[in-house]
Amino acid sequence: MKISESIAIVTGGASGLGEATVRQIIKEGGRAAILDLSDERGQSLVEELGERSMFVRTDVTSEEEVSLTIDKAVESFGTINTVVNCAGIGIASKLISRKGIHSLDTFSKVISINLIGTFNVIRLASEHMVKNEPSELGERGVIINTASVAAFEGQIGQAAYSASKGGVVGMTLPIARELASYGIRVMTIAPGLFHTPMFESLPEEAVESLGKMVPFPKRLGHPVEYAHLVESILTNTMLNGETIRLDGAIRMQPK
Repeated sequence: MKISESIAIVTGGASGLGEATVRQIIKEGGRAAILDLSDERGQSLVEELGERSMFVRTDVTSEEEVSLTIDKAVESFGTINTVVNCAGIGIASKLISRKGIHSLDTFSKVISINLIGTFNVIRLASEHMVKNEPSELGERGVIINTASVAAFEGQIGQAAYSASKGGVVGMTLPIARELASYGIRVMTIAPGLFHTPMFESLPEEAVESLGKMVPFPKRLGHPVEYAHLVESILTNTMLNGETIRLDGAIRMQPK
């Protein structure tokens, strides 16, 4: 699929990796619906990017909200053929600490947004995508999820986050196998340390220190580099059912 032909819904699309993806799709001539909980950032982005974008405040864990949002996107754009799941949260908490044991509510919240929310969007979007007319190559759509290197090397305090991202990795292949008969590809990107909003509150020295942990390049990843990989996945039809690490060869230590 050419990125100029992409008609996408991007969860978490108002900031970070999702925003960079939306910008790349629009820049290359595609269209994108931004799904996010931040009204201010979402509306501002649409005002900047113009009519080939739209914003709908959406909780990815809600069946009703996601379904209505997808219907709005289809109504506005005619169809959808691309899904990029970037919505997620990261809450660090030790199993046992001075504050007590790990909150079950916290664990459930992370799983609900990062894993169940991703699955919720996939299942509801694919229902529309299977109805698309196939391309010359028989392709009806592409679904790209976001995991993390924490799926493989979770650090102390990342039990919930690692479990959620490990689940995203784990469901990639079975869903890809199922949707293959419809000509829909499913891929996952596992980013390493990227300069996203969660790092904005850190001092510059701390950000530089984290960047030096990366073998090469010795810096945090730029969100646009994630967006470039999204474009590569869209344009390379042979990429299917796999998780790609985008991490500068970093392997996370216990803490």
